[in-house]
Amino acid sequence: MDIRHLNFRLLDVFIQVVESRSISAAARRMFLTQPTVSAQVKRLEELFGSRLLYQEGRHMLPTTAGEQVYQAAGDVLRRVQSCADTLAAIESGTHGELHIALVNTAQYIVPQLVAQFNRAYPDIRVTLHIGNRANTLQRYFQGQDDVYLFSHPPTDENADAQAFIENPLVLIAPSDHWAVNQTELTFAQLQHEPFLMRENGSATRMVFDSWLASQGIHLRYRSEIESNEAILLSVAAGSGLAVLSKHIVAHANDPVATLNVAGFPLPGQWYIVSRRDNQNQAIIERFRQLV
Repeated sequence: MDIRHLNFRLLDVFIQVVESRSISAAARRMFLTQPTVSAQVKRLEELFGSRLLYQEGRHMLPTTAGEQVYQAAGDVLRRVQSCADTLAAIESGTHGELHIALVNTAQYIVPQLVAQFNRAYPDIRVTLHIGNRANTLQRYFQGQDDVYLFSHPPTDENADAQAFIENPLVLIAPSDHWAVNQTELTFAQLQHEPFLMRENGSATRMVFDSWLASQGIHLRYRSEIESNEAILLSVAAGSGLAVLSKHIVAHANDPVATLNVAGFPLPGQWYIVSRRDNQNQAIIERFRQLV
């Protein structure tokens, strides 16, 4: 048998004949003439080299071979329909995968967004990649993911950035620091304190350095730490002060306090970024609409 001569129409006609137990009834159901249905059943029998139907009284019933063809035809058509439904869901953005890359700080706000997205679109599998700004930028320029979360988005012409939540930066100190609960602090009163800074290239560091430059302030004592969690622990242990995202501090279990300093919190913003050349736009748009 050469299955290349099979087509969905032949299989569908045969299914209709078996289920209606009549060639004439199948013809009416499919808006075909009776000779056309008979010819297609005969063509199918020729392809399989077996008799597929026999007549019993006024009914056409499947032979043993016909029963096998009927089951196989149903399997094929159901599988193809399932595939078509899945492809339609992919095109509409309700089925598939979504890869999200985010900088470390965003891990405190993304889980709620992903949980909400999963509830709305259970057939989309979400994968998270968490790293520092340099790593996330590299992933963006290599097009490794669908959505990227930055507080300072890339500015190339391929970037499609959408602001979605504020990201204020607060100044924190150990909970027993002398400046805690002071209401009219100026930064000049603190600039000789030791400061714990994120590494160069970090968005938090970029914002704080820019603010210091705008104020003409130079910090005498500063140390670099590449982890927000390590900075929190170090501040709590009394190693110095730090500027961190308010979202990080809100989730901290360490004994730190936010200081009331003129000019703080420093304004910031989170952005959802995608590449305009990404082929997964339907699902990306679903995520954007949700947030």
